[in-house]
This record gives sequence, structure tokens and C-alpha cells, in this order.
Amino acid sequence: MDSAGEVVNDGKITLEGFTVAARAFADKWKRHNLSFPPWSWIPLINRTMLKKEEGYLSLEKIIILSSLEESAEEESLDVTADWSEKEESVDLTVLVQNVEDEAHYYDYHIVYSASYMVPMLYFRGYSSDGKPLSLDVIKRDLPSSSVSLLLESKWTFITQEEHPYLNRPWFKLHPCGTEEWIKLLSESSSSDGCQIPVELYLVSWFSVVGQVVGLKIPREMLI
Repeated sequence: MDSAGEVVNDGKITLEGFTVAARAFADKWKRHNLSFPPWSWIPLINRTMLKKEEGYLSLEKIIILSSLEESAEEESLDVTADWSEKEESVDLTVLVQNVEDEAHYYDYHIVYSASYMVPMLYFRGYSSDGKPLSLDVIKRDLPSSSVSLLLESKWTFITQEEHPYLNRPWFKLHPCGTEEWIKLLSESSSSDGCQIPVELYLVSWFSVVGQVVGLKIPREMLI
């Protein structure tokens, strides 16, 4: 059983380990990524009656303003965060309201896959009127480096399917190659071979997966 202080050896993680890793990830994000709202742990009613804690992480209503994309040196889904740092005197709420017709909103959920025994990233985009964004529109919102990853990497392909808990169509990054590249990542970063502390599992995972959707994590989170 994975728990705090233990390590992951084979790229996979148990449900108990995922819960530990999720809380550690959310805590590090909150402390080191102040320009973003925090990830929230959404608890679920356990469906197996095995008394195991179950839930997923949620980061919602992240805004990208398409009118600012062209002037940015590097396009990113944290455009509003960069803007607020550069123009501290600007009321971001007013800014969003003024260009409401150009705002795209994104929700991200990190969900545990019992079949693959790895995390999965589900996401969706929608306009200010709530209309879902197509994958083609979403790709136009992504930074060019993310689009390159989607085209070149064999494991970063996007599919659309029903959200496992919300019963609505969401996009997801398919987890088929996650186990293998987590192994490679842990081997390259650990002197002990293919091992990674449970508490750092999601941080390491998201350092790669987040780039695909334009979300980067601060380096301090990897420590």
C-alpha cells in the first residue's frame, strides 16, 4: 500500500497513493503558484464499499483572453496570471468583463484511473456564454510548444469521452504511455534507480502533462 514517505517503483500508483500524492500536489501548488487559484480536492462517495478514500483534483475557470495572445511572446493558458503580474494596477475582473466575448474558460480535473493505475488529466474549454469549445479551437489556444508535443509525442494524444464522475463529455490526455515515461522520468532524476516518492508523484507527472495543455509548474514544486 502506498502512503506518505513511501516510493513508487514501477510508474504506477495505487488509489491510496494517488490520494496522498493529490493532497501533496495541491499543497505545493498553493504555496508556490500564487498567480493561480488552488486545486480543490473533490471527495466522492466510495462506490466499492471498501472504505477507501476516493476523489479527484479540480482547477476551474482558468481564463485565456484571445485578444492578448498575439502580443504575448509565448502563448499560454495563464495569460491572465502573466497580465496581472505585469499590470498590477489593472482590475482583472473588470478586464475580463470588458472583453467577455473574447474570453475562453478552462476546467481541469486530475482523476485516478483504476485500470491503468496512473492519473489522467480531463479538461474542457468553453466560451463566456457556456458554449463548449471544439478541440480545434482549444488547440488554437494552446502555446505552440504544446501543439508540437501533441503532434510529435506518441503518448500525448487527446480523446473525448464521458467524464467518469460527471457523466458529460470531456477531453482527456490518454494515459496509455504514462507508466513508461514516469519510469524514465524517475530513473533520470533519482540516484536510487526507478523510484519516486509518493508525495512527488503528481508533481513529477504534471511537470510533463501540464505542458501539453499550456500549464507549467514552478520549479520550486519539484523540490
